[in-house]
Amino acid sequence: MRELNKLFEKNKGWVKKITTEDPNFFSALAKEQKPEYLWIGCSDSRVTPNQIVDLLPGEIFVHRNIANLVVHTDLNCLSVMQYAVEVLQVKHIIVCGHYGCGGVKAALGARQYGLIDIWLRHIKDIHRRYIIEMDSLQDEDEKFRFLCEKNVIEQVANVCNTTIVQNAWKSGRKLVIHGWIYDIEDGMLKDLDVCISGLEQVESTYKMA
Repeated sequence: MRELNKLFEKNKGWVKKITTEDPNFFSALAKEQKPEYLWIGCSDSRVTPNQIVDLLPGEIFVHRNIANLVVHTDLNCLSVMQYAVEVLQVKHIIVCGHYGCGGVKAALGARQYGLIDIWLRHIKDIHRRYIIEMDSLQDEDEKFRFLCEKNVIEQVANVCNTTIVQNAWKSGRKLVIHGWIYDIEDGMLKDLDVCISGLEQVESTYKMA
């Protein structure tokens, strides 16, 4: 007995809707994927990439984890990036965080959560880096939103610091890294005005020979 029959019914309804609009959609989709975008986002169930930017399956390649982190020892994330850049030849990498991020909020506190504390250390390091600016803010919600934004900006830098991205630039590939943030309260995306398109924009410490 299936306990999740409603999800199978929803799937049937979704397939019917898609094929009504385009009878050949799935046969064409099955042949190959050619997404122009890699989305690195948070695992939060309220932040769903395809819906947010209104793209169909096959149009965006996705990696998600707690608090949209790009960690230089995370082989999962790096493998997705390498496949997206070297095989799929994506033209854009979008790091998208969101306001109200549970991972960022947890990192702001002192409570222990278990295994995830190791992961949250990366956000705590960002908090420490911007502690003076954050202390100058009076409102706690403002501090929270500030750290959500800075976390995205730091992850954009981490993407640019990988040999995957730098080698693509060296080979002459057009590849642009973007930092965005999503507001769950109104459904709108915000461009954080961080857009990196070449090796000359990377800090000298992180440039690979």
